[in-house]
Amino acid sequence: MSVMRHEGYEAAVEYDEDASIFHGEVLNLRDVITFQGRSVDELKQAFADSVEDYRAFCRARGEEPEKPYSGQFLVRTEPSLHRAAASAARHAGVSLNRWVTAALQRAVDSRS
Repeated sequence: MSVMRHEGYEAAVEYDEDASIFHGEVLNLRDVITFQGRSVDELKQAFADSVEDYRAFCRARGEEPEKPYSGQFLVRTEPSLHRAAASAARHAGVSLNRWVTAALQRAVDSRS
């Protein structure tokens, strides 16, 4: 599997050797967006067209198109950890959101 990117959207792409065609699906959305092409250029164009079709569909329905990774997610944790994190944020003089964001960034950076 390979990953393609277009205007903030990511898609998983695979090649079907039997059909001699690439096919892809946009990742991390509730809606299903698929596309296909026989060449890399055709696949790229189909991906762009599918994203634009999705946006047009949303406009017609009066909805905002879903964007992958909006920057918001819900985290469920033990109440004691929630309390400790809130306390640490207060002691640091920042919001819980800012404190958690910094902790996540440190964890991600440590993987590099």
